[in-house]
Amino acid sequence: MIGLLIIVNLLSMLICYQIAKLRKADRWYWVFAGLLFGPLAIPFVLFSGPHQQRREETDRN
Repeated sequence: MIGLLIIVNLLSMLICYQIAKLRKADRWYWVFAGLLFGPLAIPFVLFSGPHQQRREETDRN
């Protein structure tokens, strides 16, 4: 039973990483969220916005 929970958490972390990578979000933040919340983190990464650039970087352009 514990092994199944570990596998589900690892899959959730991988899915969160891949979705965040596609959406150009902070990948390691979402991997950590997948670790803490398991499959519950997946809908949040799906509906989160893409990573915002820092204000200084956008002001330079």
